[in-house]
Amino acid sequence: MSKYGQIAQYLEKFLENEVHKTGLKNVVVGLSGGLDSAVVAVLAQRVFKKRLLCVKMPSHYSSQSSLDDADELCKDFDIKAIEVSIDPMLKSYEQLNPEMDNLRRGNFSARLRMTTLFDISAKQNALVLGTSNKSELMLGYGTLYGDLSSALNPIGDLYKSEVFELARYIGVSKSIIDKPPSADLWDGQSDEDDLGYTYAQLDNALKMYVEERMQKEEMIQKGVDAVMLEMIIERIFRNHFKRKMPVIAKLTSRTMNHDFNYPRDIRL
Repeated sequence: MSKYGQIAQYLEKFLENEVHKTGLKNVVVGLSGGLDSAVVAVLAQRVFKKRLLCVKMPSHYSSQSSLDDADELCKDFDIKAIEVSIDPMLKSYEQLNPEMDNLRRGNFSARLRMTTLFDISAKQNALVLGTSNKSELMLGYGTLYGDLSSALNPIGDLYKSEVFELARYIGVSKSIIDKPPSADLWDGQSDEDDLGYTYAQLDNALKMYVEERMQKEEMIQKGVDAVMLEMIIERIFRNHFKRKMPVIAKLTSRTMNHDFNYPRDIRL
């Protein structure tokens, strides 16, 4: 079996086991028409079949091509999906806050989508599956309580370049794989434009720094751009708070997340 065949098999078993531990049977995925949510949706469909519900949540900034790609994916893999637009909520808030810049607009949109998704999960008695990859998580390229939120995340230990390879293996359509990564958070938004480098460049450096634990000087000697490397390291540590539970002030002998740390699936 190929590397990505093994990864797909492992992630499917991960989803099956972790959802079973909660006692729930259903899962929901926010489907954007982008690569990451497509990969998670296909993996989840393999495991849960009709117990998976994908939710498309467009706004007036969403591109029609993204919506078309999401529809094509659902058709190709027989995925059940609904559309719940965040447009009315977003437009109302924009009218109240005409000075909003793109960062605020993007964060607010991401949180509206996750609020919507968690409400639907409550209605469906389901778990929300995450769609953030390791590149995004390490760089903090995501919105706290927005797209970074989930109950389970099957692709959070795969770099973006690896998600591309997994997508090819499981048969995600070429139109999704080949288009520039974008969360459609505002007109013309592009992930790689925001970050200033391609995911191939970023992942190459991230793997050296995170997985191989190389020193900066060694990485630069191996051809890593020094300016990009400084940006990566600064983002990793500046955004570490996004990867942690909220910090609780310790006042007792057993404080949650300090020394009261049972596994999340513990039972009496």
